[in-house]
Amino acid sequence: MHIKTITTAAAFALAAGLLVAPLDATDWKRPSFEVIASGLDNPRGLAFGPDRALYVAEAGRGGNGACITNGAGANVCFGKTGAITRIGDDRTRRLISGLPSVAAGPTSPAPGTQADGPHGILFDRSGHGIATIGLGANPNLRASLGPGGAGLARVLRFRLGGGFRFAEDLGAYENAANPAGGTIDSNPFGIARLAGNVIVADAGANDIIQVDDGVLSTFAVFENRVVPGPGGAPIPMQPVPTSVAEGPDGALYVGQLTGFPFPVGGARVFRVVQGSAPEIFAEGFTNIIGIAFDRQGTLYVLEIAHNSLLSGNPVGALIKVSPDGTRQELFPGALISPGGMTIGRDGAIYVTRFATLPGVGDVVRIQP
Repeated sequence: MHIKTITTAAAFALAAGLLVAPLDATDWKRPSFEVIASGLDNPRGLAFGPDRALYVAEAGRGGNGACITNGAGANVCFGKTGAITRIGDDRTRRLISGLPSVAAGPTSPAPGTQADGPHGILFDRSGHGIATIGLGANPNLRASLGPGGAGLARVLRFRLGGGFRFAEDLGAYENAANPAGGTIDSNPFGIARLAGNVIVADAGANDIIQVDDGVLSTFAVFENRVVPGPGGAPIPMQPVPTSVAEGPDGALYVGQLTGFPFPVGGARVFRVVQGSAPEIFAEGFTNIIGIAFDRQGTLYVLEIAHNSLLSGNPVGALIKVSPDGTRQELFPGALISPGGMTIGRDGAIYVTRFATLPGVGDVVRIQP
């Protein structure tokens, strides 16, 4: 998955590692760990609907359409292969299919991998669905993908009874405002509700955007941080915010993937109050892809690559952070390239795995 600065080499290293040593999802079945859906295309965010079914955003597998060079310098091609999928009633079915997606093209070493398409998902108070659709590139490149490209870097609004529309254009907002400065790039990813408003983390733009009845505004921006590069010399590292969640105190919390060089322990969770600079809430994580709080105020942090995206090791991690700061990793080694998470009413945690691969993604239920 391209999130602003994931290098082509790192992307293919993750994919190749899985292809060389494929893992059967059943290998990870154990008490309190259950695979509840499989066969998904680059699955990402999860949310429970008003019907109590679980919904997952599938970023798709791109296709044979027009191609562009994304923000990481990789060639990605368009296809209407993204989806919103329902898991419930002992079966899995695609509620909405044919959504825009870009991914490694058919001539690449790993076609369909590292897709950008439907990423985050939630339901508003009226029970209507809202999802983010990523891009991972300059929004102006959408025009070269044909008419379907206009659906990328946007908010998708849908109904459980059928019907959807491409709504707020985060790509156009980034192009016009560029709140964080620097290179124009948009990749809407995580999404959350905060005091009745919709909040989106644009991982490509390095900012947090508030969506209020069709009006977009900047909620927060994140600055680059200077870190040691591969050779030891200091280099600027982009923050790459991927995930957002409302905390027990009513503030917004933001998890960052970080950009190149993706240092182990370099990712942070920020507490953000609109109008104030983001404050570090917890640190020492690696490549955060999801965060969530349970009803007791416990924070769960999901890492897509526990040993860094540059390591070539696709094993992620789910870390429980208690209110007193105590940390515990749940089911170490079992979460391969996770892409999103949510917590059910029963306290169980639902996580998507194999989130960078087409056709083999799944959803697991973890009872902590």
